[in-house]
Amino acid sequence: MDVDEIVKGDKLILRGLKFHGFHGVKPEENKLGQKFVIDMDAWMDLRTAGESDSLSDTVSYTGIYRIVKEVVEGPPHNLLESVAHRIATITLTKFSQISSVRVKVGKPHVAVHGTVDYLGVEIFRRRPTPTEVIAPT
Repeated sequence: MDVDEIVKGDKLILRGLKFHGFHGVKPEENKLGQKFVIDMDAWMDLRTAGESDSLSDTVSYTGIYRIVKEVVEGPPHNLLESVAHRIATITLTKFSQISSVRVKVGKPHVAVHGTVDYLGVEIFRRRPTPTEVIAPT
């Protein structure tokens, strides 16, 4: 399955999650902290939940929200890439129903000469298919 096919599937959407964290390479970022804005998509088949109307047939948004909150408000990382990767990895590990995630981490308050909404990173991670898992040699 290619990325374009995955991106067209069912997904849970979390937008504009805002937290105060202490990530960055500059000492003042680690000491004072700053606001981070997270957008996240989590791909999974939502057909059963749509038919049953039961929370047990899907993943609760609040479960994903808690992961994002714990990572962003948790121990500092130098790079946004690391923050995004940690959110993605924990989400895929905790929720086996989720096949892929997209995580966008933005810093609205950056020291640049100009006006920006935010600067940040976006990553896409997917659960490896059984044929992609490399067996130990």
